[in-house]
Amino acid sequence: MAADKSARDELKALQAQLLRIQHVFAAGGHTGVIVLEGWDAAGKGGLIRRIAWTLDPRYLDVWPIKAPDARERRELWLQRFWERLPTASEIAIFDRSWYGRVLVEPIEGFITEAECERAYDEINAFERTLVDNGVRLVKLFLDIDADTQLARFRARYENPAKRWKLTEDDIRNRARWQDYEQAYARMFERCSTSAAPWIRIDANHKSRARVAALQRIVAVLGAGLDLSAEPQVDPIVERFMLASS
Repeated sequence: MAADKSARDELKALQAQLLRIQHVFAAGGHTGVIVLEGWDAAGKGGLIRRIAWTLDPRYLDVWPIKAPDARERRELWLQRFWERLPTASEIAIFDRSWYGRVLVEPIEGFITEAECERAYDEINAFERTLVDNGVRLVKLFLDIDADTQLARFRARYENPAKRWKLTEDDIRNRARWQDYEQAYARMFERCSTSAAPWIRIDANHKSRARVAALQRIVAVLGAGLDLSAEPQVDPIVERFMLASS
């Protein structure tokens, strides 16, 4: 219990830091991208809620990424991600991401081995471009073991309010656990670069995982920013308030 309270207190402090970072982003035109990947039921949704509850929604986008639709299948595969990138002063969270190209798509037989091989280099070039253009990029992989996943599936099934979250895709993906283990291993090997490293978060314990994830997000998004300075007030607003006092 004490450990859980400590984790909650630390999470609250990190959320306050993240809000302060967002204020600096908004004032300074900075841009951030948070990429979340991981096993089904690893806690991506819960982590996103802890981030979104904290931040001003005007400067935050959350993109749940699913299979490309009919229009997107006719486009270059990275196009739908370029279109979702945040503008200056914004932070975007990708709940799954362009990494589906080297995870789901080859496992499900949607692309060839050659297309998958080429995608690793395309992803690295894409992320290098983001970083070189000033985007602060955080890539987190929420890792759980098979027993934890099964326990969470069972808890969802037994809770009528959460049963909808358990899908046929979850069951099919679990049956291919070893295929995904191998795909994740290749993803880490090929796409954890100095410019955009992958950070693996042990997500078997939810509260500790959220703290570890927020620590990394705050560290990357807040690097080099002066978080102690008071937000600047628009000069027109300041003149008005002084004149009306």
